Amino acid sequence: MTASRRLPTGAEYRPREGTHFRVWAPAARRVDVLFEEKAVPAVALQDEGEGYFAGLAAQARPGHRYRFRLDGGEAFPDPASRWQPEGPHGPSEIVPLDSYRWNDGGWKGVSAQGQVLYEMHIGTFTPEGTYAAAEEHLPFLKDVGITVLELMPVNEFNGAFGWGYDGVQLFAPTRLYGSPDALRHFIDRAHAIGLGVILDVVYNHFGPSGNYLARFSPHYTSERYENEWGEAINFDDEHSGPVREFFAANAAYWIREFHFDGLRIDATQCLFDASPRHIVGEIAERARAAAPGRSIYLAGENEPQHAVLVRPVAQGGMGLDALWNDDFHHSATVAGTGACEAYYTETRGTPQELISALKWGFLYQGQYYAWQKKRRGQPALDAPATAFIQFLQNHDQIANSARGQRLHELTSPGRLRALTALLLLTPSTPLLFQGQEFAARAPFLYFADHGEELDALIRRGRQEFLVQFPNIASEDGGKLLALPADEETFRRCKLDHADRERNAHIVRLHRDLLRLRREDPVFALQDRQRMHGAVLGPEAFLLRFLDPRGDDRLLVINLGATLPLLPMPEPLLAPPAGCRWRLLWHSEAPVYGGNGMSEPDGEQSWRLPPHALAVLAPHAVEEAVGRSHPEHDALAGQQRQPGKPADP
Repeated sequence: MTASRRLPTGAEYRPREGTHFRVWAPAARRVDVLFEEKAVPAVALQDEGEGYFAGLAAQARPGHRYRFRLDGGEAFPDPASRWQPEGPHGPSEIVPLDSYRWNDGGWKGVSAQGQVLYEMHIGTFTPEGTYAAAEEHLPFLKDVGITVLELMPVNEFNGAFGWGYDGVQLFAPTRLYGSPDALRHFIDRAHAIGLGVILDVVYNHFGPSGNYLARFSPHYTSERYENEWGEAINFDDEHSGPVREFFAANAAYWIREFHFDGLRIDATQCLFDASPRHIVGEIAERARAAAPGRSIYLAGENEPQHAVLVRPVAQGGMGLDALWNDDFHHSATVAGTGACEAYYTETRGTPQELISALKWGFLYQGQYYAWQKKRRGQPALDAPATAFIQFLQNHDQIANSARGQRLHELTSPGRLRALTALLLLTPSTPLLFQGQEFAARAPFLYFADHGEELDALIRRGRQEFLVQFPNIASEDGGKLLALPADEETFRRCKLDHADRERNAHIVRLHRDLLRLRREDPVFALQDRQRMHGAVLGPEAFLLRFLDPRGDDRLLVINLGATLPLLPMPEPLLAPPAGCRWRLLWHSEAPVYGGNGMSEPDGEQSWRLPPHALAVLAPHAVEEAVGRSHPEHDALAGQQRQPGKPADP
């Protein structure tokens, strides 16, 4: 590769020289660059060997559009195009490399500790579906307590709408949401108000339409592995070196040139690689190296729960910071809705399951998993809480239903508040899906626009996947499925931000909980080693957060009917010496739509109200002989109002 190039391939404008082009096309003997502008002559690229062709077009400037012609025949868009203003089938456009003037020089990046993630689909986050429109809502998200935005894929894909996971030009931000500099401005603005931004990237397959990579090389994909998403990417077969470089460079590109604060790598179990160094580890290293002077956050999706992904490189791991934890989602969903079918059948939503998921992360760390008829997971008992991303909703899980309904439509208001508090106060990193913070009425459905023939196949594939749920397999349930290619399906998913006012109590619930998570000295530690749990009843349990100074917190949750606790043979219920428990916060506060809650720590027995969660803190009391404990004197005078976090 020419030393002055930023990327191994693509078009790079050099002021006063022209534009340098480089492409990997081992399937061709000759490559020419053709320009849409008639005044710019075609340029024949020089064969550099090993399938690479390169050359300088002196008259090519930013804004000029081009294609690569192979062996004098058809011409195709650049596989490493930085901009496809007419979509993936149109010509590529030369973009200036440094036209945007950044204002985030003091931004230090994002670490694993203390984050609250927010998954966002730019196309449906606002009615306009653009970066500029989404930018207007960033101060609200910051005020609620979000710290990091996680954008669903924004690289170019075919059609007028889609989730973005069928990308075909990985270096080109899609034309649907705005220009590349509009994306940069969005990230710059987020940094200005203290929000990080990470990007969901798809390195396990290419989209089914608009993909011309096979015209340049048959070696981008491999037949060695079966991949549920399409042809597997070639990371370890013949001629895999340039393919590995293509993807590793892409990871670094988003970090370096768009100032993303990290990546979420989709379906890592389908990045098949038997090389001595797995491609995920290489991607992680290249991404971190692209951000000198700032830290980045790398997360992964991994359905089989391979904990090796989050182990440090020095311990033989791949160096990611965190993995999505489907086990917590599944158990919490069953606890909240009672729906225990299809891939939810391996969880029961019991108190012990929830305690274990919150304490240890994955519920399956090598045990037999009957739904898949094999063992699932790897040991992760030593991983920190930050290694697990917990959620009650995300794009997949909402859409994997007949109506695309959100959790607040499937459970009781009390359970919703209690489970939200459980998610936001426990040590692992929480993730919210767009609109969750105000109980959005808009569903989130699967939508994709690939053309008539593919649309029919996608619809059929979607139906075949969802019939694992018995209700959807029924005649009535099957009729509820929205058509993925119908533009109305896409439109229905757009958020109505007026719901914030309609559901102001839900916004307040999230804001208060995230303030408590951030400012309470015990919850802010996010130390799962100091959190211990116990089952109190069929749908009730506690979590005790031990504080080094003795200022413990007790979280008591009851997802079932009213539960009197008598007898109480559980030591974690006992308050610190010389203290009684007092309410610090509870989910039944009227400001959240609840009905109030009495102090549970009564003289003789406790009463846990239904569908509620209470946070208790120790309060010093006089002992029988009239002496008090000096270490609790400071707490004795505080009057903490239920439903309101204590002052920091």
